[in-house]
Amino acid sequence: MRDVRPAATRGHRAWLLARRAAVTAALVAGLGTVAGCAAQASAGQSIQVSTAYVPVPHAGMTVAYVVIRNNGNADRLVAVHTSVGGRVTFRTAHGPGASVMSTIPSVRIPAHATLAMRPDGVHMLIDGAGPMDGGKDITLTLEFAHGGPVSVVAQVTDPESGGSSYFLN
Repeated sequence: MRDVRPAATRGHRAWLLARRAAVTAALVAGLGTVAGCAAQASAGQSIQVSTAYVPVPHAGMTVAYVVIRNNGNADRLVAVHTSVGGRVTFRTAHGPGASVMSTIPSVRIPAHATLAMRPDGVHMLIDGAGPMDGGKDITLTLEFAHGGPVSVVAQVTDPESGGSSYFLN
């Protein structure tokens, strides 16, 4: 579905891109699960990571979203590394309308729960990574306090090009 609205203001455009990313996450989760195409990795039997994607970086920065299913005791995501380098930090939104972002040291993964990262909630910020092209894949290695490392393939999406790697074109 192509967005045919006139060019938006810079702030509204950022909001639209964040909204598109959230919709993409939901679509990827649903389509990947139904079609059996979700990239999935697990640490032991308790942590499963799936539905990973990263929008093409702008100004050397991007974000990453994954879905984490914890079938065991509570755990924490304490670090993430990418196959293209860079620094990964955890961010969360808070304040009125979730308008303020702040860095957090780790991400709590409740016992027997699913955490879906999203633009207006917990997500990962990637800064200083190597080239990432739309439609290509990178590997994210997530390190959990108790579950150990889990690697998952993340598709790099490009909503600006409307390419086939982006579900809302």
